[in-house]
Amino acid sequence: MPSPLPVSRLRLEFSPSVNARPCSSPLVFPTKGEKLFSEKGPSPRACRLPSRLAWCSIDWNQLSLLHPLGSGGFGSVYKAVYCGTTVAVKQVKKCSKNRLASRQSFWAELNVAHLHHNNVVHVIAASTCAPSSQDTLGTIIMEYVGNSTLHHVIYGTGCTTAERKDDGLGCGNAFLNLAQAVCYSCDIVAGLVFLHSQLIVHLDLKPANIFITEQNVCKIGDFGCSQKLEDTVLSGPQLCQQGGTYTHRAPELLKGEKITPKADIYSFAITLWQMVTQKEPYLGDHQYVLYSVVAYNLRPSLSDDVFKDSTIGQQLETTIESCWRADVAERPNAELLLHDLHSLSLKA
Repeated sequence: MPSPLPVSRLRLEFSPSVNARPCSSPLVFPTKGEKLFSEKGPSPRACRLPSRLAWCSIDWNQLSLLHPLGSGGFGSVYKAVYCGTTVAVKQVKKCSKNRLASRQSFWAELNVAHLHHNNVVHVIAASTCAPSSQDTLGTIIMEYVGNSTLHHVIYGTGCTTAERKDDGLGCGNAFLNLAQAVCYSCDIVAGLVFLHSQLIVHLDLKPANIFITEQNVCKIGDFGCSQKLEDTVLSGPQLCQQGGTYTHRAPELLKGEKITPKADIYSFAITLWQMVTQKEPYLGDHQYVLYSVVAYNLRPSLSDDVFKDSTIGQQLETTIESCWRADVAERPNAELLLHDLHSLSLKA
C-alpha cells in the first residue's frame, strides 16, 4: 500500500475565497445571473475553477449510477452518467476492514489527478464528501474505458459470446498473437514513460489493471497502490510499502528496499510473458513463490516454443529477460524499452 499520508490530506476543503458550489467537468463556476448547467452546456463566460482545485468537487445532482462493473476489498466500481457523459465511478467503502488502507488507496488513486495521456485512465473528479445516502469514504469519477481488460483478452474470461464476436478485441487467447502483444506492449510502456516522467510509480501493473478500449488501445488504470516519488534530494529515499500483486512484484520491493520506476519495468516483464504464453506466471504456494523469487531468482519459464519459433518470439524473450533482472540497474528504463518495442513493432 502507499505510505501513510499526513492528516491534512485526509480532507478536501476549498479555501474561503473560493465559491464552493458543486461543479463538474469541465469544472467551471457561472458568473452572476448564469446557470451552472444548461442543455447547451456551461456558459462560455463562466470562470474556470483554479486547476489545483478543479478535481475536488462533484455535482451529485448530475451523477447517476447505472450498474456495478466490479468490486474489491476497498469498494466498488460502477458504470454511471455524469453531466450526460458515460463514466466509471469508484466508491471507497466506509465499512472496510482496514479503513486506513482504504483511505490510502483513495488518495493513491489521485496521484494521476490532472494528468492526461492516451494510455492512462483519466480522473475527472473526486470528493471525500457525499450525500448521506452514500456510505463512502470517497468517490472518484473516471473516464469510462469499457469493462474489457488485458486479463480478459489473454485468458478469454469475462466476455460474452456476442462480445467475442463483435468487439474486435479478441476476448479469447486465440486472437492474441505476437504482433498484437507487441502493439499492446507499446501502449503500456508509453503509459509508463509518461507516469515515470511525472515521478509516479504504479506498483501494481498487471493484466487486470490494463483496460482495452473499443478502439483497441491499452490504458493503465487502478492506481490504488501507486506512489508519487518526491525529490530524493529533499526527502531522501522512499522505501516500499507492502501491497500490489505478489506474482508481479519486483524482488527489491519484496525485500523492503526503496522504490524506483524499475519496479514497474519488472511487472511489465511478467505481464508481457503472460501475453506471449497465455499462461499463469506461477503455480504453487504463495510463500514459496515469494521466497524463491528473492532467494533463487525464480521467474516464469521461457522454455515455451512460442519464444523459439520466430524472430519476434526470440526478441521478446530477450526483452523479458532484461526487464525482470534481479539487479535493478540492469533493467532498461521505460524510454529505452519503448524505443526497442517500437522497433520490434515494425517487424511484427
